[in-house]
Amino acid sequence: MADLKLLALDADDLSVISAHLQDAVVKVGDLAYLPREKRFAALLNRFDWADAVKDGRQNFARRRAALRFERVLAAQLSGIDLKNTGKVLNLLAVGFEAREAPEGDVTLVFADNGAIRLRVECIEAEMQDLGPAWQAKSKPQHPDDPAKP
Repeated sequence: MADLKLLALDADDLSVISAHLQDAVVKVGDLAYLPREKRFAALLNRFDWADAVKDGRQNFARRRAALRFERVLAAQLSGIDLKNTGKVLNLLAVGFEAREAPEGDVTLVFADNGAIRLRVECIEAEMQDLGPAWQAKSKPQHPDDPAKP
């Protein structure tokens, strides 16, 4: 699959980015909030769901990707220790809750009750693959999933 480059300017666009980032892993040290630039960025290893089952065969791969949000007014953490830079977080979803349009909160939800809430002037996000895919040993499993490889 070709490298992805996705832009989000509304909640529907953001849900597409969320789907592509489900089960991405990120080290705490690869998260950055830059208040003077009104920017939040993360470097992640995303599971390539679009390529996971192709032509009836399993092809599990991960890709390095960058996620960036602009126009960020504030960032709040819950259940994440920024001092533990080597800790790996598993991203489950990225959502948006509107306030006074177009302002709202973008929430990155992680496994084990971790979350990052970004107060944004409006949705302005980009996700971009940064290089080739590499083989993953297995497909991420969720507690509700049937036990399949």
